[in-house]
Order: sequence, then C-alpha cells, then structure tokens
Amino acid sequence: MSHLSILPTVLRDTDVLAAALAGLGLVPDWGGQLEGFAGSGEPVLLRVTLEGGLQLGWRRQPDGSLALIGDLQRLSRSLPVQRLISTITRRYATAIALAYAERHFATARVSVAS
Repeated sequence: MSHLSILPTVLRDTDVLAAALAGLGLVPDWGGQLEGFAGSGEPVLLRVTLEGGLQLGWRRQPDGSLALIGDLQRLSRSLPVQRLISTITRRYATAIALAYAERHFATARVSVAS
C-alpha cells in the first residue's frame, strides 16, 4: 500500500527551487495538492509531475524550511528516487551559491561549466 511520505529538507527558497527544477527539465506548478492513498491529500506550495504522472511537492515547515512530499514507494518503482532528490538538491545548492556570490562579490564574474 502506497502513501505520501513527508521528508524534511534544508531547502528554503521556493523561487530558487522552482528555477532548479526548471533547469532539470521539470515544469514547476505553484500550489495545489498531492493526492495520497484513499483520497487523502497534502497541500503543497510547489510541485512537479514526473514520468507516469507521479508527483513530488514541497510545503513550508514551521521552521521555514521546505518538506519534500511524494509517494516514494510508487516513485521508486519507476525511477531512482534517491538520485533524483540528490540531483534536485545539488542544482538548488548551486543556484544558492551563485546568488550569494553575485550579491557579495558584485565585481566578480562567476560561471558554471559542465
């Protein structure tokens, strides 16, 4: 039986997260709800639809961080979930670091090459 899992993260900025998701070819959708088992659901600030119609979402926690929400059991059947979450987190961290560098080192030139 599948259900929605809620995982705390260190992510805080939804705009940076949305840009990171878009950079990975995912289409961020603001607001809405992720459907769980037996009609239950979780409201989210941001969500993406993955292959097969499965979704991941993020909601704000009381401490200001974003929690990841998704049916990880079903997702793991069709794709490597740990790798996907790691890729999203790395992309987010890179965007945060570049924004910090731009704010604090205005005369520096920063670029990313792959």
